[in-house]
Amino acid sequence: MTNIKCNGAEIVLRSLSDQGVKIIFGYPGGATLPIYDELFKQKKIKHILVRHEQGAVHAAEGYARSSGRIGVVCVTSGPGATNCVTGLADAYMDSIPIVCLTGQVPTKLIGNDAFQEADTTGITRPVTKHNYLVQNVKDLEKIIKEAFYVAKTGRPGPVLIDLPKDILNEKYKYFSLKKKKEKHPNYNPILNTSQNNIKKVVSLMMNAKKPIFYCGGGVINSGQEASEILTKLIRKTKFPCTNTLMGLGCFPAIDKQFIGMLGMHGTYEANLAMHDSDLIIAVGARFDDRVTGNLSKFSPYAKKVHIDIDPSSINKNVKVDVAIIGDVKKIINSIFL
Repeated sequence: MTNIKCNGAEIVLRSLSDQGVKIIFGYPGGATLPIYDELFKQKKIKHILVRHEQGAVHAAEGYARSSGRIGVVCVTSGPGATNCVTGLADAYMDSIPIVCLTGQVPTKLIGNDAFQEADTTGITRPVTKHNYLVQNVKDLEKIIKEAFYVAKTGRPGPVLIDLPKDILNEKYKYFSLKKKKEKHPNYNPILNTSQNNIKKVVSLMMNAKKPIFYCGGGVINSGQEASEILTKLIRKTKFPCTNTLMGLGCFPAIDKQFIGMLGMHGTYEANLAMHDSDLIIAVGARFDDRVTGNLSKFSPYAKKVHIDIDPSSINKNVKVDVAIIGDVKKIINSIFL
């Protein structure tokens, strides 16, 4: 195990490198200058300068969606952090894994209305999966490792780490927790897929006369293999498939079974098929209002199956007949096999 004495900023960059980070999107400021000083001294991580902090988060979102990695953002305190709120809210709603590093005034000035001070953790709590205010350099490496675990585990989303400037300057030992088993004491989602529920889904699929697959961004978030397995299943069943906006691309648009995007901006065929179906298999989608419209008139004849990694999404908007909680790839595999 590595045991090197570094300042907090160097611990940040070494910890990011341990998590496989290659790119950071950011905009510098006084509170994060220690991080930028250390960035110049290394070559493992590339920094991409944006013109606005909101753009940094959106760029990190695009990077995360296209690469399958966690997007990383670094911005300064006060207005730098508050400018990130729209991007964080977008990542939170769209389940995009982001780790956002924000500068903060020195710990002794927190709560004193210091220059460019903002209650960053309080402001961003509603739009992040979790956030941290680092108050001791001893906790810095552990917090960064936990942040990446939370961002990518279960339903993905943004995590914020608020970094006071004195913490970034303070010296402490860097241990390299890279090989240590990932674990978060308060966040270990249990995703036990019920085989009985899978059998119910298979039975419904075999007896349906007007079935349809309704696939969302959860399929994309589950990775390329999830899309490939789902495509094989849909082709084998011969059922039609419609996607949400976030789910576009998880099933080939040129396939004869694809009937277009769903919802108020979707195709006539997709919406009509959903309305008249007798079985809806929702995969990684959340029955949002742009799809359902008037809930009392949404697909009135259909049995509804909901496959999602987030338990809080089940029965939130539309009551379903069968729910399966877990990773899309694993569940589709179970149905397929």
